[in-house]
Amino acid sequence: MGDKYLLVFVQLFNQILVNVALLLWATLTYAAPQKIVSLNLCTDQLLMLLADPNQIASLSKIVDDPNVSFLAEKSAEYKKNRGDAEEIFINSPDLVVAGVYTEKATVQILQSLGVLVEIFPIEQNFNDIVKNIRKMGLLVGHSDRAEKMIDDFNIRLEELSSGINERPRAAIYSANGYTTGTDTMSGQILKTAGFRNITEEVGMSFGGTLPLETLVMLQPDLVITGKAYPGHSRSEEILKHPALRPFKSITQTDAKWICGTPAVLDAVEELQRAHPEKGLR
Repeated sequence: MGDKYLLVFVQLFNQILVNVALLLWATLTYAAPQKIVSLNLCTDQLLMLLADPNQIASLSKIVDDPNVSFLAEKSAEYKKNRGDAEEIFINSPDLVVAGVYTEKATVQILQSLGVLVEIFPIEQNFNDIVKNIRKMGLLVGHSDRAEKMIDDFNIRLEELSSGINERPRAAIYSANGYTTGTDTMSGQILKTAGFRNITEEVGMSFGGTLPLETLVMLQPDLVITGKAYPGHSRSEEILKHPALRPFKSITQTDAKWICGTPAVLDAVEELQRAHPEKGLR
């Protein structure tokens, strides 16, 4: 009798395991959102990198601008939204992803209507990039892709960071004389490329205006400017000032610097062409 009861117990236990496995499979299969809307340039790009194309309902309207989006060409495949709560709600998304500076009224209205909205924080360093990649991968049901992306990112980061002994002094200089300090994503890119940010010498950790006179007095080894936007802008006139001509300079597109994606490592690699050690390789 004991053996019979044991057999029944084993069979019952096995059936329970099968049911649990099926439940888990069903959860993983159907839990992933199938109609995702992005309201932010940076979430646009993470979404395109990690989600299946048929999961993406729409992206923000600025993602097709190559001046700010390194996936502008790829974004042509997707519908764009204006960021209006009414427009988003009427399309019945099962997930909306946004940034901390996304229009708060839009986010609040969508949440009050029962729409799931996930807010992504701004990335200030490479650890923040990893966190947001992992978060997006989990949300869209592709954690495996996210982990692969993180592994590839870390391997490449280590390669780019190796073999640096010299650290020339560099300045990031943009429209209206705006610059960024060490505690920003741009500062992280600069440091990883093998340069020392001159903002350390004036006590600027984040962003702010650096007077042209101060920049000239600091005499950086390299000045990094942004690519000019189409048309004419008085804010960019300072970048053409004769006082900057004696300095070694390079121009970088904003598209690889603005958002915390693996593209920041492309920005690092491009900067290293001007590095006395890395540029020789």
